[in-house]
Amino acid sequence: MCPGKAGEARASIRVAGREKGQVERNGCKQAILLKQRGDGHWAMVLNRRVHDNQETDYNQLVLTLLSDGNCLAEPLKPQYRGGIISNPEFNRGIQEWSAFGSGNVEQRTSRTGNKYLVFSRSGRIPYLSVSKKVLLQKEKLYTFSAWLQTDDGFADVVAVFKAGGKLIHAGAIEARSGCWSMLKGGLSVDVTGPAELLFESNATAAEIWVDSISLQPFTEEEWRSHQTQTVQQARMRVVRLKVVDANGTILPNTTISIKLQRPSFPFGCAITQSILTNSAYQYWFTSRFTVTTFENEMKWYSTEKYQGKEDYYYADAMVAFSKQHGIAVRGHNIFWDDPKYQMGWVTSLSYAQLKYATTKRLNSIVSRYKGQLIAWDVVNENLHFNFFEQRLGQSFSGDAFIQARQIDPGTYMFLNEYNTLEQPGDPASTPDKYLQKFWEIQRYTKNSVKMAIGLEAHFNQPNIPFMRAALDKLAGAKVPIWLTEVDVQNQNQAQYLESILREAFSHPAVKGIVIWAGWHPQGCNRMCLTDNNFRNLPTGDVVDKLIKGWRSDTVVGTTDSNGIFEAQLFHGEHEVKVLRSPGGYLTVNELETVSHGDGKTHVIVV
Repeated sequence: MCPGKAGEARASIRVAGREKGQVERNGCKQAILLKQRGDGHWAMVLNRRVHDNQETDYNQLVLTLLSDGNCLAEPLKPQYRGGIISNPEFNRGIQEWSAFGSGNVEQRTSRTGNKYLVFSRSGRIPYLSVSKKVLLQKEKLYTFSAWLQTDDGFADVVAVFKAGGKLIHAGAIEARSGCWSMLKGGLSVDVTGPAELLFESNATAAEIWVDSISLQPFTEEEWRSHQTQTVQQARMRVVRLKVVDANGTILPNTTISIKLQRPSFPFGCAITQSILTNSAYQYWFTSRFTVTTFENEMKWYSTEKYQGKEDYYYADAMVAFSKQHGIAVRGHNIFWDDPKYQMGWVTSLSYAQLKYATTKRLNSIVSRYKGQLIAWDVVNENLHFNFFEQRLGQSFSGDAFIQARQIDPGTYMFLNEYNTLEQPGDPASTPDKYLQKFWEIQRYTKNSVKMAIGLEAHFNQPNIPFMRAALDKLAGAKVPIWLTEVDVQNQNQAQYLESILREAFSHPAVKGIVIWAGWHPQGCNRMCLTDNNFRNLPTGDVVDKLIKGWRSDTVVGTTDSNGIFEAQLFHGEHEVKVLRSPGGYLTVNELETVSHGDGKTHVIVV
């Protein structure tokens, strides 16, 4: 029997004029009813609140809708029924909840009967908050979520756990008045002990409303098991081969060998111009990676150090080297919005001169490498910085994306930013702020640009549960996500690097990874993979271990009585050989692609 009232289901739903689709559960269409708020955004009213473990697809649709700057008129039920959070929906009033610092905590009820908690402050201190005490264990990974609203305008809210003498950020959201927004995050701790959950906000005059709070622990084994399952689902598929002779007769008990020639998942590392003259560096790099980014050689300060004197010598040579070895190249970057990386001659230009110089720069580099690269980082780090916007107007980034697309329409244009994965407490680049900027550019370009999400991933100590939550939220944009500059600066560098790379590779929305460890004779920036003799450091050993694990070993087996052989393989191009006689193998297919298989049986004729 379908839930909800008759007539509530709709054929489709629209948000800001765009088709969003519909939810179907057990053969029943589940409606999402919409109303437009005064600020032009849409609030969504779900006709039934449900548990996320009953409605995985349902909640993924909600995340997709929320990714486009929308919010819900009523919050969903708490994930995992609240996990270890008791009274997560405040159905028992404020029982087991209290105020941290001076302020007032009260329960309120909406017109539809939903109960929620409201905190109003009597001071101007950001961490004055509603509070909940929990016990956290150091061997656990915790997913966290909550629904938030404010009584007036907008308020940046950070979920913080006070534990072990530290404040641990679990995630952040821009709460709005008139509807509920979902904060999705997570955390882990170094020491087992009591902790206190707080909601911190600099909007100290505003009320903060909270509801449907969840904190769910997972063991490391459970977390790794989920990674393994998603890798098998997202990065592998079962290939079914049938071997017959030229007459179509099936060949049972025939030996087949399948070897991965080239994986389809792009896994790479940055390079520097030093690779052009160092054969050891060349061998070490090309034997491991399938994609690269030039650390500096395409940046404006490298190609036009002096005004009007362009020099693409190193960039050209590195593109040629990459082509020679079948290495895909990301274009990094056309512009960098950070003022400290601008050349003196750029900062001294008038409006008209800078407008001319930026147009010339974009036309020059994009035209030069048109059709040769897989990506462009168009305006680097424009969530944190706005050098060009301040001087040329707020439409600079959108205009740059449009102009780059006009020259090189087939190449992905990336919004590349830091701290979206690395720092849950950075208000400039939370997943929601990232998506706001992403959709702002998409709308400005009228969806004409082939956009993608670039996450730099410069870590100190990673918060893996938050990383997963951030990727989940960003995945709602339904575009490729890349980790573009992965490095770690920490005494546990190798251990943390492995955790980051495993989490990224296991997330279905991640379509590529580039490590930021270009080699210099004088040493690397934040992280090296080798010494100067190209012997692996512990970080390099981690990379080699993961590469081996992410690329199928040669699979050897025999066909069954029907001439069928099945194997689970990583996506990529495979060499298939069939043993015809004791004399040796006959190669029957050099490049067997399984990245987008259709489930059919592949017939091999020998």
